[in-house]
Amino acid sequence: MGASMGKNNSFLESLPSGHGPLHIVMLGLDSAGKTTALYRLKFDQYMNTVPTIGFNCEKIKGATGKSKGVQFLIWDVGGQEKLRPLWKSYTRCTDGIVFVLDSVDSERMEEAKMELVRTAKSPENVGVPVLVLANKQDLPGAKDTKEIESSLGLNDLGSNQLFHVQSTCAVTGEGLDEGLDALYDMILKRRKCLKAKRKPK
Repeated sequence: MGASMGKNNSFLESLPSGHGPLHIVMLGLDSAGKTTALYRLKFDQYMNTVPTIGFNCEKIKGATGKSKGVQFLIWDVGGQEKLRPLWKSYTRCTDGIVFVLDSVDSERMEEAKMELVRTAKSPENVGVPVLVLANKQDLPGAKDTKEIESSLGLNDLGSNQLFHVQSTCAVTGEGLDEGLDALYDMILKRRKCLKAKRKPK
């Protein structure tokens, strides 16, 4: 792998420089499992959490694939309805958005879709990669990733919108590292595209 990377300078250029961690915002409806996912990533163990009023913030190191060793600063913002208007203060200038979804809660799927679309389509977030963590996959009745992709209307966000739906269980940690790696890959792709656009014709 080292040899092929040596040839591909553009890939190396697209890697984050040593200017500190990538800024990631973790959103989703209340009770989707955001804080459980955050602390599972941070401490690699299940921690009992309480509803977030405001935000939690942790520095996480990527554990697998391309993201191994990469620093992420993850802001987990409360998902209660009264807190959602604050989301946009956190998504300003973010490198990536993680949207945590309760895969079992069919009744609130439309509400989750509305919030995700509103966030992804707001002018300052256009083109920011979106990772959907399809959480609670260990529970009976959980929708699979294809159903979730369709229910959230992710393909309607436009051809420039990078997204990935990752099957996860925040309690056991299953799928979380893979999700973070997929998000990192999308961030690199976006940086490469932006760099290509900036190059003089």
